[in-house]
Amino acid sequence: MNDVPARPKRRTRGAARLLLGGACALAITVSSMALTTFARADLSGPPGTTLKAAAERSGRYFGAAMGSDRLTDSGFLTIASREFDMMTAVNEMKPDATEPNAGQFDFRRGDAIYNWANERGMRFRGHTLAWHGQQPRFWGSLSGSALRAAMISHINGVMAHYKGKFAYWDVVNEAYAENGSRRSSNLQATGNDWIEVAFRTARAADPSVKLCYNDYNIENWTYAKTQGVYNLIKDFKARGVPVDCVGLQTHFTGGSSLPGNFQQTLSSFAALGVDVALTEADVTNASTSQYQGLTQACMNVPRCVGITTWGIRDSDSWRGSENPLLFDRNSNPKAAYTAVLNALNAASTTVPGTPPTTAPPTTAPPTTAPPTTAPPTTAPPTTAPPTTAPPTTAPPGACSGTYRMVNSWNGGFQGEVTVANNGSATLSGWTVRLTLAGGQTIANVWSGINTGTSGTVSVRNADYNGSLGANASTTFGFLVNGSSTTAPSGLSCTSP
Repeated sequence: MNDVPARPKRRTRGAARLLLGGACALAITVSSMALTTFARADLSGPPGTTLKAAAERSGRYFGAAMGSDRLTDSGFLTIASREFDMMTAVNEMKPDATEPNAGQFDFRRGDAIYNWANERGMRFRGHTLAWHGQQPRFWGSLSGSALRAAMISHINGVMAHYKGKFAYWDVVNEAYAENGSRRSSNLQATGNDWIEVAFRTARAADPSVKLCYNDYNIENWTYAKTQGVYNLIKDFKARGVPVDCVGLQTHFTGGSSLPGNFQQTLSSFAALGVDVALTEADVTNASTSQYQGLTQACMNVPRCVGITTWGIRDSDSWRGSENPLLFDRNSNPKAAYTAVLNALNAASTTVPGTPPTTAPPTTAPPTTAPPTTAPPTTAPPTTAPPTTAPPTTAPPGACSGTYRMVNSWNGGFQGEVTVANNGSATLSGWTVRLTLAGGQTIANVWSGINTGTSGTVSVRNADYNGSLGANASTTFGFLVNGSSTTAPSGLSCTSP
């Protein structure tokens, strides 16, 4: 077994992958609210006779990916309804599909898949919001702050449409290279903070969904790419960036087989405080031992919440010539199906209750009200050093605010204010007041709580950055919509 994975063949946009169906002639209204709930673990019951029933015994799910063309495929739909309780759209929710033109969204094909799944009590995984592939065509002419703004706008638009309906969203997909560094892409060229911006934007857009980073070739614990992604998640969790889960695509090929340390990889990510999931599983020739092994590894890690196969039958697969799925072209289950079913039923761990990161961590900024645009990249919120005596409240006027423009584009800008304690006593809170130019409105604020969105606006500290020691400082940021980039005036800072 080759433990160091070679890069598998990537999924293409062409016909070899779960094929895209034609656009629906009529708009499809997405169901107003998801009716599904997460499974409740009960290992004392009888073994499950379907994949979903077996997975649900331990509080997990077993999912599949489908394209809108499969909505008229009775063989596919029969198996999907019987065996699976989580669904992912193959291409229909990717950026090029959902926003073909700037500011013009098309959710018809995505809605069709979601509605079908939701009507059958399935949960749903959104895939994907920010990716170097399958981007809207108009992104190709953008760069820098304009592309960053387009990414933010796209995330807000798509997540607003599906708000409260999904269990998981793959916020960022495949952002790392094989050597463990960031992948070179137009999104990476907008600044190294683009992944953080995407996650903070997503959390602001929908506080209820779990936000995931998704990638391939991160199954081997000692592989450089795995370590690169691990360090990203570790940093995000330490700084309170809202990431809830890591998706391991689990495409196992002849040169990229199940690594012997796969369970260690899952456990190591989970130890950071995130869920892990196998999100696009397929295995060359449906190897029974590899399918059994990947399932068992997930069952042994409490925060491994579920497994999704990328398609159902070999005829659905983007790797169809390798016959990599659990059902053959005639819809018959293979030996690998039985191996997976048995491994699911043999689970000895259950999934703990893990809500999305909406409450503040004890040592990092909270994620309840993050930005719909780029967060500050210069420094995380600053807190006062521990003290053995109650802090002294600083007199009014001891704080000051300094504004700088971070980014601007046609139709808006991103601003940042540094709040500094100029006194010798600890501040117990602060409030900044500023006045926006005519026609400007605040779209969102992070690391602070605003009152008002136009004219004179006040921003007070968040729960985690109000206490500032002598000579300490913190920052808050905001996004302004408007035709001008005129800087706010009348900036003042007061402390109670």
